[in-house]
Amino acid sequence: MNPVRTLILAAAGNDAVRRVVATAPVSRDVVRRFVAGETTADAIDAAGRLIGDGLRVTLDHLGEDTTDHDTAERTVRAYLELLDQLHAVGLAADAEVSVKLSAVGLHLGETLALDNASRVCAAAEQAGTTVTLDMEDHTTTDATLRVLAELRRHWPSVGAVLQAYLRRTLDDVRDLADTRVRLCKGAYAEPPSVAYTDPHEVDLNYVRCANALLAGSGYPMFATHDPRLIEIVGERARWYGKSVEDFEFQLLHGVRPGEQRHLAAEGHVVRVYVPYGDQWYGYLMRRLAERPANVAFFLRSLVTRS
Repeated sequence: MNPVRTLILAAAGNDAVRRVVATAPVSRDVVRRFVAGETTADAIDAAGRLIGDGLRVTLDHLGEDTTDHDTAERTVRAYLELLDQLHAVGLAADAEVSVKLSAVGLHLGETLALDNASRVCAAAEQAGTTVTLDMEDHTTTDATLRVLAELRRHWPSVGAVLQAYLRRTLDDVRDLADTRVRLCKGAYAEPPSVAYTDPHEVDLNYVRCANALLAGSGYPMFATHDPRLIEIVGERARWYGKSVEDFEFQLLHGVRPGEQRHLAAEGHVVRVYVPYGDQWYGYLMRRLAERPANVAFFLRSLVTRS
């Protein structure tokens, strides 16, 4: 693994580093750019602005690796409040929510995670939208897919996330290609035994997985900021006879906003992943660790809107 990436991921779990990052002026600027805010109102405001620009959104209440029932319950209630507000202000048709199972109790048991995720899915259905289950590190993949299968018994539109850097993912994509799937590269520190560590190999697997999704009858969601992959996905979609309504691109809040609007202006469905909440530190560190060059990229993003 790239030593810079290793260092960044180690910093993600270091409280001393977190305190320094949280209080540095430039860090606050970065957080404001890439995280919508800490409250439900902040998330609704960000969603409204993006939807007003012709984009769609998926909202993530930040938090993961919950180890107590009270925290899991607070997370569920945060999603219920968010969904209620999305419905109240008329944004639900263009907004969904992304949920990490570890945030709603997966480490306390699959049954609890399923029960809590079901509450969020039921609230999403009432609001007129749906849910996507975020994928986490490889140790949770099987459990996440089991919970997904149970949720889809009642809510078939619940989305899955698959990570192209995992060696198993092409098989998972083939199993799920007739459903709603977000394909991303992956952002966790994984051993070579389960994950590709060479960026070129990750890209190749991303394209293999994209082809499998486009060959299926489901609704693929391609999460990438890589211009080469966006171009390849567009070309492959045309080859498979897909219209622009048959798939979507997903990009992170604050990253390449100009490209988000450019793709939307070309007629593509573009969904922006909007994180919010006070647990922003781990999220930001993983975004930097996805590609160590992102450290410079994120800093450059403070002075450019493209």
